[in-house]
Amino acid sequence: MNIALIIAGGIGARMLSAIPKQFITVNDKPIIIYTLEAFEKHPNIDAIAVVCIEGWEIILQNYAKEYNITKLKYIAPSGKSGQESIKNGLDELAKFYSREDIVLIHDAIRPMVSSEIISECINVTREKGNAVVCIPCQEAMLETVDGASAVSAYPRDNLKRTQTPQGFTLGSILDTHKKAKEMGITNSVASCTLLVETGQTVYFSKGSEKNIKLTTSEDLAIFRALLKGI
Repeated sequence: MNIALIIAGGIGARMLSAIPKQFITVNDKPIIIYTLEAFEKHPNIDAIAVVCIEGWEIILQNYAKEYNITKLKYIAPSGKSGQESIKNGLDELAKFYSREDIVLIHDAIRPMVSSEIISECINVTREKGNAVVCIPCQEAMLETVDGASAVSAYPRDNLKRTQTPQGFTLGSILDTHKKAKEMGITNSVASCTLLVETGQTVYFSKGSEKNIKLTTSEDLAIFRALLKGI
């Protein structure tokens, strides 16, 4: 089984919006629905779970009915951090699925994820045990201490820009969260960093520059432009 775990627990402070950014409408459709549709349409995704910000669960359910998101089976509560939110979603899935099933953890605010990205993430996870969607680092990278200046650079060929989805077997990612708790790691920025911080190897899966994360109002403008090009 392949399950998509969509993380929609953020409030979107950097978007400067009165509502959570994943529920902002673009072309009369909520951002989260674009994301859910990508997994709904993928033939190898068997079920979808969403970690939802408190107070928006019923709205999410209503949107899912309106847009015929039939694979949405589970809604879990968000936590105090992204790491805790993901753990809440994984704990919910553990009630229904085996340790060998694959879970793809994906940001609700990455609505342009393609079928090809999802497929490759599943395939690499099956082959390697995990898969982190990445793209090359194209820019020159400078190292800074004070945030205002730099005296050294970092080789960009040694860097990858991570995206989502990030794929794991359900058992392995649950074990990683357990190990992180034992090590006192409580606020890792992503599942891939949680693996690295607990001493594990992560494997790359091909991403895309179009698979953008909608964090600021400028990102919304790029998303609208990308939609026009579809």
